[in-house]
Amino acid sequence: MSEPLDILIFGAHADDAEIGMAGTIVKHTRAGFRVGICDLTFAEMSSNGTVELRKQEAESASAVLGLSVRLNLGLPDRGLLRSEEHIRLITAEIRNWAPRVVFAPYWQDRHPDHIACSGLVEEAVFNAKLRRYLPDIPPVTVGQLYFYFINDPGRADLMVDVTEVYAEKEAALRCYASQFTGPGQGSDAVDTPLTAQYVERVKARDFLLGQKRGTGYAEGFASRLPYPVNLF
Repeated sequence: MSEPLDILIFGAHADDAEIGMAGTIVKHTRAGFRVGICDLTFAEMSSNGTVELRKQEAESASAVLGLSVRLNLGLPDRGLLRSEEHIRLITAEIRNWAPRVVFAPYWQDRHPDHIACSGLVEEAVFNAKLRRYLPDIPPVTVGQLYFYFINDPGRADLMVDVTEVYAEKEAALRCYASQFTGPGQGSDAVDTPLTAQYVERVKARDFLLGQKRGTGYAEGFASRLPYPVNLF
């Protein structure tokens, strides 16, 4: 087992976690928490950029975020399946890093890979605690599973004020120039939903959520389970 992480975040592609929760990540790494990201694919089916370029962009974003580790399982882009093999690989990573908290994409999204990633992680979190599943690796009980929003926000059960670190979120997103920059002269890039002022729309979403509680910018999270409190 590797040195445990406080938080392990899963995404189908590099940039998913940054879109949904880069500000929350920075707040935690600055506070001394060990945070890691596990990307499931190399995004080889992306209309823009190359696998090698996407790797470089992810490394640059990881430095901005202050991550302890960034992993990639190398599963097939647009080929994520709710299969035993994929669940087993994700479960093994959870056991290897023994995180207190796991994050996954929200279960509703326009991108099928985000939906698939959400379901795979949810099953893996459940399996990670079963001592007879992958018996050669000690079981791990994750304290909480939360879901972050990428393209299609739902009802936020929790929100994190990220106003003070929003410049870092924007810097992390700018690392993915191949995805968020439109076609230019001499470029073979094509127009996609990500090149149509996508970063500006993410910023507007975070601004509107922050407005609900009187903060500048906020990132929202969903939970399948009620959030426990002792006293109000």
